[in-house]
Amino acid sequence: MIRIYSFDQVPPEEIFARAEEAVDVSGVVREIIDQVRRRGDAALLEYAEKFDRARLEALEVSQAELDAAVAGLAPGLEDLLREAAGRIADFHRRQLANSFVVSEEQGVVLGQKVMPIEKVGLYVPGGTAAYPSSVLMNCIPARIAGCREIVMVSPPTGGDIDPVILAAARIAGVHRVFRTGGAQAVAALAYGTETVPRVDKIVGPGNAFVAEAKRQVFGRVAIDMIAGPSEILVVADGASDARQVAADLLSQAEHDKLASAVLVTDSEALAKAVQAELERQIPLLPRADIARASIDNNGKIIVTGDLRAAIEVANEIAPEHLELCVDAPFDYLDAVRNAGSVFLGRHCPEALGDYFAGPNHTLPTMGTARFMSPLSVDDFVKRTQFTYFTAAALEKVGDKVARFARQEGLEAHARSVLSRFDDSI
Repeated sequence: MIRIYSFDQVPPEEIFARAEEAVDVSGVVREIIDQVRRRGDAALLEYAEKFDRARLEALEVSQAELDAAVAGLAPGLEDLLREAAGRIADFHRRQLANSFVVSEEQGVVLGQKVMPIEKVGLYVPGGTAAYPSSVLMNCIPARIAGCREIVMVSPPTGGDIDPVILAAARIAGVHRVFRTGGAQAVAALAYGTETVPRVDKIVGPGNAFVAEAKRQVFGRVAIDMIAGPSEILVVADGASDARQVAADLLSQAEHDKLASAVLVTDSEALAKAVQAELERQIPLLPRADIARASIDNNGKIIVTGDLRAAIEVANEIAPEHLELCVDAPFDYLDAVRNAGSVFLGRHCPEALGDYFAGPNHTLPTMGTARFMSPLSVDDFVKRTQFTYFTAAALEKVGDKVARFARQEGLEAHARSVLSRFDDSI
């Protein structure tokens, strides 16, 4: 059963503590990466058979297979995926950054070019559930950014990638899809194999092996973030519906036994009602065992003196998803400093953002919302600066640059400037 804490009576270290997976997978992941680097496709095929129970005839999914996946969707599902894709695209188009040129001084031109990252790899989880939403959320910003090659990897659990994942890839605009998952897929994207192309950046969530692989290949390629288990924090006042609040908490608890679901409220009555509702609703879920473990191990209900204090608790936790189930939620939005994505009001469950609203659902976890941002078009572009000075403009500031360089003890820096208008150097 979820525990109820009084914020004023329990040490902060207990309130903010969270059960974490203690298994160190770094050695296993290092070996997998090394095998893929040395043996390429052969290693990927062996790992597919070992980890995914899949004897593959081909690593790459053909374009015909992608088309067939779309054609085989259940009635109405293609339209739903396309509508969701349209909403996601509309939101992310507004994130496009512009290049700029500044020439306010005579003889000086400064500027910045914003360019797409050429090749990106999308990791889409498989295993216990299929996530076509992850395909849309990862691919569409890359497509809007203008990435030249967008490739996707996903584990062929039991023999192949789920057809709805393949259909989503076609709808989202993925260029190539490969049947490989886990740390081996990350290694293939980072180093390339005979079949899988090397990319410049890898994005997308995964299990502990995927997260560790991304950590180990960072530097060889860019990554979006090291994603942890799902999180939701609901700030709710006493007028909230306990049934709805409990349902929202369980929407993330069912993801993973390590997921975190937290309610912060100024109402002890609501706290007890939600506690009872969770006990009623958990047995009704197909993934009840997962939700039960999440709620029992990482779930918390924290009772504060007022809603402002509840917001401060949320800022301390810095959750992936934050719901404000209160009257006039916009009155509290400016007080939110640390959260991946905020859902405002009593009619905005987090699940809306997972699939359909438009903002991205790939979000910072494990408190990293203190300094990280949701996946966006910015993750798929790079910036290059440029500088132009005429001879006259350089001579005007040359002595100042030289003095700065000599202050740092770098005489060659100074001379490289002064030599352009002093023949004695």
